[in-house]
Amino acid sequence: MNLHEYQGKEILASFGVRIQRGIVAHNANEAVAAAKKLTEETGTGWHVIKAQVHAGGRGKGGGVKLAKNLKEVEEIAGQIIGMNLITPQTSAEGKYVSKVLIAEDVYYPGDSETSEFYMSVLLNRGTGRNMIMYSTEGGMDIEQVAEETPHLIFNEEIDPATGLLPFQARKIAFNLGLTGTAFKEMTKFVASLYKAYVESDSSMFEINPVLKTSDDKIMAVDAKVSIDDNALFRRKEYAAMRDLSEENPVEVEAGEVGLNYVDLDGNVGCMVNGAGLAMATMDLIKMAGGEPANFLDVGGTADAKRVEEAFRIILKDEAVKAILVNIFGGIVRCDRVANGIVEAYKNMGDAIKVPIIVRLQGTNAELAKEIIDNSGLAVHSAVQFQEAADKVKDVLAA
Repeated sequence: MNLHEYQGKEILASFGVRIQRGIVAHNANEAVAAAKKLTEETGTGWHVIKAQVHAGGRGKGGGVKLAKNLKEVEEIAGQIIGMNLITPQTSAEGKYVSKVLIAEDVYYPGDSETSEFYMSVLLNRGTGRNMIMYSTEGGMDIEQVAEETPHLIFNEEIDPATGLLPFQARKIAFNLGLTGTAFKEMTKFVASLYKAYVESDSSMFEINPVLKTSDDKIMAVDAKVSIDDNALFRRKEYAAMRDLSEENPVEVEAGEVGLNYVDLDGNVGCMVNGAGLAMATMDLIKMAGGEPANFLDVGGTADAKRVEEAFRIILKDEAVKAILVNIFGGIVRCDRVANGIVEAYKNMGDAIKVPIIVRLQGTNAELAKEIIDNSGLAVHSAVQFQEAADKVKDVLAA
């Protein structure tokens, strides 16, 4: 689950990480009030207006601007709120901005003694260990840094048995070229950041940039945070931060009815039980010359109601030209699934306008094939993987 910048900063601050302070505003008047409050609390006269959307590269799209007085705060906030922000990480339509973060300006005019760093904490899936990735090249696209100057990116892997050790935090501060007070501040920052990552059950913390001020303070100027969905049952306070308006509406709808669904850019809808079979089915579609339109795992209870809900979700995608149902009947018998498909098909009537290929294997698979074949519906049954692939190829070519 992705969080907005201001939400990620709230989590960081709760673990003792110094952050660039800010207040969320939903309109220009709230923005001015927020700027006044920040001036009272921090003494800052300038403010940074930041669009709050789940996308990086906001500055390139005009979603991050500096205001030097309250009039500019009002004008800029009014311009950003309500815009469709287009960044390298959004679609061509962009993302609608409903709120902005009014943040204190932590860059002093004419100050050349500040430094920007990049730092993230995430799981290295190759080693099964958490790692801290960092660089002296903060404020830039880390992908560009990795491509052009890979020697400027460092990694520090953390042993899960010991956690982050003090010498590792010192090593990071040393590699960033820090000394004196800034060195000590960075070691504290790294320790607090890693603690926030672990204890919040996050899958990623990305701070770009981490700022060293001219008076040697270390702070997070930005925060991109993803919480592990599987841990939300024990993190109710973070689950409440979920912004559904930032997510794919079809995926949200699927989640509400208990379906594991991921929207993809393809032309063949998938309905499968089990993640492994789903991945194999997507490969099958590719081999048949098609492109998977989704990942959809109906789980172990593929009854008529669940199948119908799955069909409706898949058919919301107008690019779908065919649907492949690939179910292994273990816990649930194949004949029950077949009856569910037939019943769901009849309930939906003319709503189904694309060919459906059904492959059922496992308990009572032969009986299930008979049910499908004798249903009188426009459903193509298959037994083997290759047979299903051939039928997908045929219906796409028709």
